[in-house]
This record gives sequence, C-alpha cells and structure tokens, in this order.
Amino acid sequence: MTRSKAGLAAVAVTAAASLVLAGCAQQSNSGPPAGSGAQPAVGFPETPPNPEVPGGKPGGVFRLGITEPTAIDPYNTQESEGQGVEDSLFTGLLEVTPDGEPVPGVATDWSPNDTCDTWTFNLKPGTKFHNGEIVDAAAFKRGWERASIKDSGSEVSYHLDVIKGYDEISSGAATEMSGVNASNPNQLVVTLKNADCEFPLRTIHPVAAPMPVAAGPTSNTAFNDAPIGNGPFKMDGKWNHDQGIRLVRFDDYTAGPKAFLDAIEFTIVSPSNGVQLEYDGFVNGTFDWARMPAPLIAQNRSTYEPQGKWISRKTNATNYFVTGDTTAPLNSVDARKAVSMAIDRNAIAQGVFKGAQVPATSMIPAAFRDVYQEGVCDACTFNLDEAKKLAEKAGLKPGTEINLFYNTGAGHEEWTAAVRQQLEKNLGLVVKYSGVPFNDHLNNLEAPTMSGLNRLAWSADYPTPGNFMIPLMATSSMKLDAQGNVKGNNYSRYSNPEFDALVLKASATKDEAERSKLWQQAEQMSIGRDLALMPMFQRQQFRLVATDRFANINMDFSENPTFDKIFLK
Repeated sequence: MTRSKAGLAAVAVTAAASLVLAGCAQQSNSGPPAGSGAQPAVGFPETPPNPEVPGGKPGGVFRLGITEPTAIDPYNTQESEGQGVEDSLFTGLLEVTPDGEPVPGVATDWSPNDTCDTWTFNLKPGTKFHNGEIVDAAAFKRGWERASIKDSGSEVSYHLDVIKGYDEISSGAATEMSGVNASNPNQLVVTLKNADCEFPLRTIHPVAAPMPVAAGPTSNTAFNDAPIGNGPFKMDGKWNHDQGIRLVRFDDYTAGPKAFLDAIEFTIVSPSNGVQLEYDGFVNGTFDWARMPAPLIAQNRSTYEPQGKWISRKTNATNYFVTGDTTAPLNSVDARKAVSMAIDRNAIAQGVFKGAQVPATSMIPAAFRDVYQEGVCDACTFNLDEAKKLAEKAGLKPGTEINLFYNTGAGHEEWTAAVRQQLEKNLGLVVKYSGVPFNDHLNNLEAPTMSGLNRLAWSADYPTPGNFMIPLMATSSMKLDAQGNVKGNNYSRYSNPEFDALVLKASATKDEAERSKLWQQAEQMSIGRDLALMPMFQRQQFRLVATDRFANINMDFSENPTFDKIFLK
C-alpha cells in the first residue's frame, strides 16, 4: 500500500475554524436537499501529461522536499515519501506506468498455469545491484524471505502472504518460503496458497524487491539507511535522518533505460509545516517540484498553468477516515453511517478546498473505470435528518465523545477541523480533536485502543481494485501481535467471512470482466452495506514543477515525479 501523508491543504487550525464558520457549516445546512445526492461543480480539470521529449543528455540535479519517511528499505516502505526514494533505488519484477499499465522490470515476461496458482517469471540475465552483485532469481527469493521472516519488523510483508510457505516463515516454523523456486538463475517460479490471477501485480509493491547478499537481516541498520538496490539511481552516502537523502545515477543500470539526471536531492522538511515549506522552496528556486497550501491552489493554477508549470491529476487514491469498527462509539453500522451522513463533504470541498477536490462516494477511485461505482456509499451523501435518526438508533446521544485524529504538517488541519465542527453542530457530539506526526499517527492506528475517526489516504501500490479491498478490509490484513496491535493495514479491524470469501473468489477469477463484477460486489458489501471505512474525497493532486529547467516531468503512479525520465533542458 501507499499510505499517503501527502497533503490536501495546509493552514493553521485557528484560520480553519473561522473559515468553516463563515462558509462551511452554514452552507452545509442550506445546500442541496437532504438525500438528493446533488453534487456541486468541484474538482479542477486534469492537465494532459507533459509530452515526452526525445533525446536528453546526462546532467542536472532534481530537488524536492519530503517529510521524514518511515523507511526506504523495501521490507518496510510504507508511504509515498519513502516510495519515491525506494522506487528510484530498486527495480522489481514488474514496473507500472503513470497510467497504471504493468510493464516489464527485471522480468521479461510472466505466465500462469491453468489454475493461476503457479506463476513463472523469466528474468533479464546479467542485470546488477549497485555493488556489482548479479540480480537473479535467488535475489528475489532472498528479498521476499527477508521481509516475511518472523521478527523482520515488516508491516507490509502481507502483500506476499498469498505465497505458499509465507505462513510458516512468518510464524517462525520455517526459514525458507517453500513456494518460491529460484533453482534456475534466470527464472522464478512461484506457487501460491490459492489461485490468484492478479498475483504479478503484487510484485510491483516495494516489499517484493530483490535483495543483494550484502543486505543481511532487516535489523542491519547500515543497510536500512543506505540500501543497495538495482534501480536507476543509487545512494550517495546514507540517509541523514530529518535532513536529507541524496541519490546519484547508476551508470551500470541495464534493467531498463538509464536515467539522465546526475542526482536527486530529497530535503527532509519539518512535519509541522511541510507543505508550506515545499511551496516556499519552489517559489524561491530551492525546489523543482512542490505541493502547496489549499488556499493558494486556485491562485497558483492561474499563475503557473499558463507557464506549463502546473500538474493536476486525479490519482489512484482515496482520502478517507479509518473508523474504529470494534470500539465504541463507532462499533455499529448505524453509528458509522450516522456520522458519515452528518458530514457535508460538498460544503468542505467548496468552502475549504475552493472547488479543488471532489467528494468521494466510493472507496475504489474513479481511475479504475471498469469497477468504479459512483454512489456505492449512500452514507457519504449529506443527509442530516437520516443521520439524526441513525444516531438515535445507535445511541449516539448529544454529548457523546468521539475521537478525530489526523497527521500534522501534511495539510489536513483545515478540512478535519471542518469535519469536527460539523459533527459538533449537526449531532451534538463532543469531538476530541488531535494531530500528531505521521509515524505517531500510524502507531496510534495500530494500537488496540484505536477508536473514532482517523484520517488516512490510500494510494494504490499496484493497479487493481483488490489493492483497496484486500489490504484495507480483509481479515488476512489484520495481523495482531500479542499485545493486540495491528501489523497490517486493516486498522479498522473489519472482519467479515462473507467478504473474505468474495475477494478470494475475485482474485481467482481469470475472466477480467467477471472479476470486475466481483470487486464491485465486495465494495457494495464492505462500503455500501457495512461502511467499514468512511470515504471522504477523491484524491486529486496538484504540483508545481520547474519545466523551465527540466523536461519529461510527470507524476508517476505513486504521485511522485517520474525521476527516471526527467532530463535537464
């Protein structure tokens, strides 16, 4: 998964509150008729991709700001910031284009047996790690086992849990993954526990990267801070925590075209006001790529779009609330739907985002055109009368306390403040509102005491609706340790055997059209019926880009720059 901390907005909470009072809550109660489903004209148009310019010569340093990643070592890469670094350092079996098309990475081709429970990947011979080691089938087996072994500390190894032998190695009963055959250096054969006709897409996730012998165990802090990869860029020194990361071009790269840039410089900005610092850096010429505070989005569009320095993209992602499905007060469907219906997403989209964002009525985003179901979440439409009825039925009386948590410094202060005010005004709830740095936010989500509403966004790691359904809501993605902490991404602790069976059936279905119908049924059950998670906004991202200095700059599948294509003008 890519749990994104990237911002939608960035302003002080005091400013947020006054803006909400002036425009959001009042508008929310005087907007479209309750239950009408009417949507305002919101969401800025997408910009066409910057045209790929042929040619280019080596040179240039591309600079941008990010907040401190959780990890850049693939065994635990978790969010867009870390993935931007990791994707440059490593090349997996498959890669993905900005539009979500799977393409060869180290694998030249891949094919299943008749039942989709065994997959064969043929590898490009002779590609190398940055230290000269050969990237062969054993390197992938090594990487997968390193992340999956008991006590690895990985929170994302579950993306490999469909492989035969994963359960044994992760429990400590085995030291090898029995379903991975690397006896032929140029061919990897993977046997699965169950049929999965989309398994190759999972290998796009960072956790499936190959590992050199030099990596050692995941406790090797030297490798954690200076990973030796096989991608188009390599580390220049080590990760200077809370300061920066510098990558340089890997000139012996043969898994694909060589990069043009001499280097990428990631400056680590403060988590308390990261988006503002990115924007300031772009304006003063320090950065070549930046997000911006929400109040400045429209203004910057007017300024920079005519200059060709503006990117607007509807991404493969959704902003949502993780809800405490097993903890009061949201441990009933009625309670969750009451809260969701009391939130006027349209008013927030207009009042806070000035029309730049679109309310979400589904968890699977519109980018998945064959599966997208607008309105599958009927509880995502503002309906105060129905919200009050459901709240009374669920025992959400005025004065009931509910938590609302968000991560600081990434632009979520203003819109979450608007949600807080709406819930207090519309249902009389007492909202305990708090923001913490992203890593602390993740720790809070994992804790057995997690409850209420917890802001998060999910950007697809690989192009299938299953990457939303399985990681976020399948029982298999809710791995609990001895203390009851979640190690996985099903933080809501939603567990439904009927849903689990449906997603297994979807994965095992060869026919793409039929598989799409099953993913739709899974979303109708988990979101439409049970509201296991609370969709808030379709994720549209805006970036300022230094097209006066660089060519071939686009946003990749993970919302990062297409580093391997960029070259200096």
